[in-house]
Amino acid sequence: MSATTKAGTAGGTSWPRYVGLQRRSLECADEAELGFLIANETWHLVPYQQAVLFRLDSFQRSKLSAVSGLVSVVESTPFTQWLLAVEKHLASTEPAVQAPEAGAEPPSGARAFTASDLPESLAPSWAEWWPAHALRVPLVTPQGMKVGSVIYTRAEPWQPQDIQLLTLMHTQYAYCLQSLRPARTPLARRLASFAQPSRRWLVAVALAALAAVPVRTSVLAPAEIVALQASAVSSPAEGIVKTFHVPPNREVRAGDRLFSLDDSTLSNRVQVAEQALAVAKTDALSAQQRAIDQAEGRAELAVSLGRVREREAELTLLRDALQRLDVVASQDGIFVYSDPNDWLGRPVATGERIGQLAAPGELGVLVWLPVPDAINLEPGADMKVYLQVQPLNALSAQLEQTSYQAALSPDGVMAYRVRGRLDDEGRAHIGLRGVAKVYGEWQPIAYWLLRRPLGALRQWVGL
Repeated sequence: MSATTKAGTAGGTSWPRYVGLQRRSLECADEAELGFLIANETWHLVPYQQAVLFRLDSFQRSKLSAVSGLVSVVESTPFTQWLLAVEKHLASTEPAVQAPEAGAEPPSGARAFTASDLPESLAPSWAEWWPAHALRVPLVTPQGMKVGSVIYTRAEPWQPQDIQLLTLMHTQYAYCLQSLRPARTPLARRLASFAQPSRRWLVAVALAALAAVPVRTSVLAPAEIVALQASAVSSPAEGIVKTFHVPPNREVRAGDRLFSLDDSTLSNRVQVAEQALAVAKTDALSAQQRAIDQAEGRAELAVSLGRVREREAELTLLRDALQRLDVVASQDGIFVYSDPNDWLGRPVATGERIGQLAAPGELGVLVWLPVPDAINLEPGADMKVYLQVQPLNALSAQLEQTSYQAALSPDGVMAYRVRGRLDDEGRAHIGLRGVAKVYGEWQPIAYWLLRRPLGALRQWVGL
C-alpha cells in the first residue's frame, strides 16, 4: 500500500492537509524555512502543544534546530540544554536504522514516551517544561539515512493513527531536508561515516596508533652563512677612519693594506719631534766643542747627549704609531665588513672591531635558535639551510657547536647560538641569509604536536 493511500485511510479529513504539507515542504528554499514548517505547521496534520526539531550535523551529532513558537533558538538556556540532554538519551536507546528492502515501506521508528522513561537526572524537570505525553519521530529518508528527529508533546496520549500519519509525513520531511543540504565531498562523507558510534572505536585505535608513530623533531630558525675560521680586524689606536683600501667581502693576501686611520695629528707630531731632535743634536754638538777646554762643558755634554737619545726614542715611537695607522692583513682571507660609508670619518677607539678576516675555504652556518623553540641537539645532527637567494635548493650541514647560555640575537630575541659546518660550500658565500632546519631526536608524533602546548601549560600551572 502506498504512502498516500495509508494517509487517506488514516482519516478522511487528514488527506488534504497531508497533501498540502507535502507540497509546502517541497517548495521550501532552505533548511531554516523547512525547519520552521516542521515545527509550526505540522500541527495542521496532528494536534500538539509543542514541537522540537533536531538535525544531525556532519559528525552525526544532534543540534537543536527549531522550537515551535520561537523564531530563533539559543542553546545556552536551561530549557534548550535540557532538550539536548533528553534527545541524547533517547538517541542512545533507539535501535539502529537499517535501509529498507526494495519496494518496502520505511520502518517506523516513532516512539511515545513519558517522564517515567527518562533517567532520574532528567525526569524531575519534565513537569516544568512539557505536558504529560511526548512522541519522538526520527527523520529517516526512504533510503534509510537518518537526518534528525522531531519531538512532539501534548496532554493527551498518542493514538496509532496519529503516529502513522506523522511517520509518513516525516519521511517526506527527511527527504526534503536531505535534498536541501549542500552536497558533501567524498572525504566529508567518509569522515562522517567514521563518526558513527559503531566505528568510533576504530577511529580511537587508529588515532592511538598514529600518535605512536615516531618522527624526528626539528625546528626552524634564522640562519646566516659565516666563516668557521675568522680573525677580528680592529682599530690599532684611537683615531678617525680615513679610507678603506679593499671593498667589502673582497679576497686579500697577507700583507695587503685593509684600511687606514687619519694621520694628520701623528704626522704633525712627527715633524715636531724631528725638529726637536735636530735642536737637541745641535746643542749636543756645541756642548761637545766646549767640553774640550772647559770642565763645565763636559758636564753639559752628558745632559745634551741624554736629551738627544730621548728625542730619538720619542721620534721612533711616533713613527711606529704612524705606521700602525695602516692596518694590513695578517693572513690570506676575505675582508668582511659593512659599507665603507658607515665608517669613513667615524671616530673609533683602540681595539674597536671594524670587520673580520675570514678563511674562504671553511664556511659554516650560524643559527639563532629562540629559547621557546629550543630542542635537544647533539653534535653531528643534520641541518638543512634554505637561503633566500636559493629557496628551492637546500644546503646540507652538520651541527658542530651549541651555546649553553642564551644571548640577545640581532633581532632582539633571546636565543641560543648554534653553529654548523656546510657540506657543500660551492653554492654559498659569507653573508647570505635564510632559514635553517635543525633536526633533533626521534619522538612520537603526539609528543611533537603537544610539546609546546604542554610546555606552556606547565609554565602556567607550575606542575
